[in-house]
Amino acid sequence: MGYWRSLRWKIALLVAVACCSIAFIVGLLVHGSTYDRSMNDGAAKAYTALDGALAPSRGSADGADSVDAAHVVYNPEEMPAELVRKAREHGRADLYDESRQYSPRMWVAERRDDGSLAAVSLDMTPDQLSRRALDRHMWKYSLAALAVIVPLSAFAAELPNRRLRRVARTARRIASGDLAARTGAGRRTGDEITEISASVDTMADSLQDRLLNEQRFTADVAHELRTPLMGLVTSAGLLPEGEATELVRDRVRVLRTLVEDLLEISRLDADAEQADIRPVPLGEVVAESVARTGLVTRVTVSGKPVAETDPRRLDRIVANLVTNAHRHGVEEGHAQAAVEVTVGDGVVVVRDHGPGFPESLLADGPRRFRTGAAERGRGHGLGLTIALGQAQVIGATLTFANAADDGGAVATLRLPG
Repeated sequence: MGYWRSLRWKIALLVAVACCSIAFIVGLLVHGSTYDRSMNDGAAKAYTALDGALAPSRGSADGADSVDAAHVVYNPEEMPAELVRKAREHGRADLYDESRQYSPRMWVAERRDDGSLAAVSLDMTPDQLSRRALDRHMWKYSLAALAVIVPLSAFAAELPNRRLRRVARTARRIASGDLAARTGAGRRTGDEITEISASVDTMADSLQDRLLNEQRFTADVAHELRTPLMGLVTSAGLLPEGEATELVRDRVRVLRTLVEDLLEISRLDADAEQADIRPVPLGEVVAESVARTGLVTRVTVSGKPVAETDPRRLDRIVANLVTNAHRHGVEEGHAQAAVEVTVGDGVVVVRDHGPGFPESLLADGPRRFRTGAAERGRGHGLGLTIALGQAQVIGATLTFANAADDGGAVATLRLPG
């Protein structure tokens, strides 16, 4: 039936409120009009009866037999006090008396020439019952109509609600990185929902074109840099040994690493990477990857886990995580084994004891060319991005968190199977 706070039920509630308001107003108007007509008709009949009863005393034979004179009341004490007051003040008066709930009467009185009063009352019970029956029928049929209209309005609201949900799902897919997602509205013109759908598709087209252009630019730049970079590497190797030479070689190594990372990023963006899955001893592969980094890292392996994965890509992920942890997570006082790697059954956890991952990375994931916070140190932000991309290639999940005890950064790689 859908969430009760959805637009569908809000529309149904609005229709219900509108119908109830209309039924209430129409009921009041009809009730008031019927009541006024009943009072007018009752007063007219009572005046006719009074005139007929007093006709003989006025010397007129008209209607002398129409009303029994016994129905005329001459004693003011038997009349309602308000009726007596109005009749003495205005000469003639009428009053609807509901003092007895189930036996209302219409009174009319007239001040005679000698100052005495004469009054007649008519039983209004049939009229009252008719009005109450009319009120009951109005409310009954109003509720019956409401019982039909509200569900129909809820079902009618489901169509635009469904279209809006499709637009929302498409927007969420685009936000999660699926720039090929579309609402299917095309470029049609129509109602507001169609315009929103078309706008979302147009936005996705623009974002996809811009991203593809940036990816092509990155790949082109990285490829163009490889040729002069190899020349720099060769030239740096020919320089005479010295402090300046070592500084140049170090900067060339950094530049070479950056270009290789850019090429790898471009291949991941183009979905050109294919995993070579096979069973590997997880503990041994991780220990070898950590050893190749040349960084002091404590490795703990539980049992003899075996995983179905691509060892080359797993090596790339572990190396990037360990390097990133040493670059950003080693603080003074934790020089020995400041980074810990724990290997379990299909799980690899890399932890440091630094300031932890910034909130932006925890919320949105790693972003290229952004380290997230100054306290995480310097870097181009490609290491974690590549690790995340390679994890997706081998079907693994890579999550980032901060340790609850000391706030150190924790990266957890869960392999499939």
